[in-house]
Formats: sequence, C-alpha cells, structure tokens
Amino acid sequence: MNNIYSFLNNVWKELLEENKQNKAFIPIVLLLITLPISLAVNNILLGVFFISALLYLGKNKLSFSLVYLVPILLFALMSTSYFWSIDVKRTLTAIPKEITLLLVPIAFMIIPAFTREKKDKILKYYGYAMLLYVMFFIIRAFIRYILTNETSVFFYHGPDNDTDTGLVPRLLNAIHVSVYVAIAFFYFFIKEHKTKWEQVASILLFVFVILLSSKNIILVLVLLILIQVFFYSKIANRLRLRNLTIILVLLGFIISFSKIKERFLVEFRTNSDKSISHNVALNKSEGINNISIADAWTKEQFHPSDYFPGTAFRVYQFRMFTEFLEEDAIFWKGFGLNASLNKLLEKEKQYNLYPGYGSFNFHNQYVQNFAELGVIGFALLILILFLNTKNAFNSKDFLHIAFAILMISLFLTESFLWRQRGVLFFMLFYCLFNTKIDSRIEKK
Repeated sequence: MNNIYSFLNNVWKELLEENKQNKAFIPIVLLLITLPISLAVNNILLGVFFISALLYLGKNKLSFSLVYLVPILLFALMSTSYFWSIDVKRTLTAIPKEITLLLVPIAFMIIPAFTREKKDKILKYYGYAMLLYVMFFIIRAFIRYILTNETSVFFYHGPDNDTDTGLVPRLLNAIHVSVYVAIAFFYFFIKEHKTKWEQVASILLFVFVILLSSKNIILVLVLLILIQVFFYSKIANRLRLRNLTIILVLLGFIISFSKIKERFLVEFRTNSDKSISHNVALNKSEGINNISIADAWTKEQFHPSDYFPGTAFRVYQFRMFTEFLEEDAIFWKGFGLNASLNKLLEKEKQYNLYPGYGSFNFHNQYVQNFAELGVIGFALLILILFLNTKNAFNSKDFLHIAFAILMISLFLTESFLWRQRGVLFFMLFYCLFNTKIDSRIEKK
C-alpha cells in the first residue's frame, strides 16, 4: 500500500511540475486518458484544455501552420453546409460534435511548443492509462465468464447499444477501442530497452487488440510490427528471421480461436461470385442468405433475409455513394454534414433490405466526407492525412508513423471523424505529433 501511495504521489508531483512550465500539460493528459469515459467528461475536459490555452493568448507568438489551418477549414465547411443541407436538423445537431476540429488546433497554435521530452511524457501517461483500461476489461470479462460460462464475453462488443455482453460496451465501439489500444501498444513495443513489466504490457495490449476482433486493425497492427522490426529496430538485422517466425506463429495461433476465426471466415467466404446460404452464427437463424461482395455491388434487388458481412456492406454503401453522385447534385457541396441518412433509408426501401441497414452511415470516412461535404470536404481530408503522413516519415518517429498508417486504414472502414470520441482522439494525436518542437527549448 505504501508503495502505491508513493508511486501515485511521485506521479502527481511530476504532473504539477510539468504543468508549471505549460498550463496545458495536465488538461491534455486528462483529455487523452479519459477518452473511453463518458462524453460529458470529454466535453468538460475539452473546455478546460481550451481555457488553459487561452491563458497564453498575447504572451506567445501564434504558431500559424497549414497543419492547424486545414482542420479549421474543414470545420468551417461543415458549419457552412447548414445552408444547403437536405436535413437541417441533423446538420445542426452534428456541428457541435465536430467542434474539436476548431478548438484543438487553435489551442495548439496558442500554447508553448512541447519539447520532445514532454511529448514522451504525455504518451507515457496515455500508454499506462490504456493499460489500466485493458486490465479492467479483461478482469471484468473473467468475472462475467465465471457467472455466465459464455466465451463471448472475451470478444468484440455487445450486439446492440443496450446490451453490454462483449469485451467492451458497444457504445465504446470495439474498432475504436482497438485503435486507442494499438497506439498504447506501440508506445511500449518500440522502446529499445524494455523492463519485464513493459514487455508484459506490450503482450497484454497486443492480445487485447486481437480479442477485440477488428480484422482491419489486426492486419494493420501486424503489418506495422513487421515494418518496425525489419526497418526501424536496431537489432533487426540479427533477429529478422526469428522475429518473423515468432510473429507468424503467434498470429496463426491467435486467429485459430473460434470467435476470431469466425469473423475472418465470414468475410473470406463472401468473396465468391455467388452468395451462399448458411446459418449465421451471430443471430443463429435458419435460411439467412450471406451476401457476397460481388452481390453487394451488382445485385438489383435484395431480400430482408439477406445478411451483409462487414466488407460486403461497405461495398454496398460505396455503391450507394456512386448512385448518389449520378442522381443528386452533390459533387461540389454534398448533402450537408450528417444529412445523408434519409437518402440511405430511401435506398434501403428501394433495394428491399432488412430494416435497419439504411440507418448506418457510410462506414468510410473518405466517402462520408465526399457525400456530405462534396469534393472540397474530401480534398481537405486527404490534405490532412497527407500532411500527417509526410511529417510522420520526415520525423522518423515510429509512433507517429503507426498513427498515420492506422488512421489511413481505419478511415477505409469507419466514419471515425463523425463520432465525438473519434474526432477528439484524432485531433489530439494529430496536433500533438505534428506540432513543431521549439529547437531553442530543446537545447535548453
């Protein structure tokens, strides 16, 4: 008990010391480590962070940079889309959720530049906070398994927003949590000299991402591990073959688990030219028709019994986007922020889909931007990702590189920035990684 108190006391003293040098240090740490908590807490802490930045207004020279200006322009476009939105009410409701695109870049323009050491400390606190969340969810899963004897408690999230039966609550979204944890994993993994506890932390975080069963994130995570081992690790030349063998064996062992294997197989089975009928384990119903990727793109009429696996559904959504481009004048301005739902619901009825499919957004950030904000909104998103990726490789900071690649990949399968936690997570790390380090401070 004394050791825990001493540790926490030292952490608190370090936080206070860092905050004396930059009043925004504690607020940004709190924002990052409370991402999985309620949105109300996120909103309050975002306000605290912005106010702490305003304390420096007039004291420091503003850091005008394209990195900061582009997200602000994107927010301005989102707000302006109110005037041509086809669903004014939904657009008006969505604008406050995107306020992070405005507030976080402005805050970083005002506050003193973080040194590399301070950045590392922020990432350290984030990494350990995510580790604590992971331990909590794993312990919770074991307790639930003892009570229910259901192995589903160790995987993914519950089937709907009102049923919390998976590894993480559905409201948190397993895919989003995978990204949060993946960044924490790389914080520990890329350390040159890891303690035993840090090695255990790396393994635990890696396993947790696998259990969350996001196919996209798992594949990108393994790819990034291989890139780090082969091209960024100092011991890469001596251990290439051994590390590669260990990783592949470990991956093969992990995906052999039935729950994860099932999620991969459902996708791979749909790559045939014809759809197949079989019992879908997720809802245990007879006669459900599993729609293939080819069917999702070409079929002229569906049936309410048709089931769309993740990839097939995203292909169907992209198909709807191409139809919208032909049928509606959205190329330049789009439907308006978050205003495409009614159009997707119309397509649900037109194609005779099971009720509910039309209520999902495009699940693709690139398409979402284009459909709702037009080609300019799409171009601004591409520019943000380009600047982020360019700076990542120029800095040779692998954690920044991992973040950049994860975001590019995630945006292919999720409308991440249309979720309040998603845009907050992205903007905090985007600004933190891309802020220029003051060389004068660094020398001191």
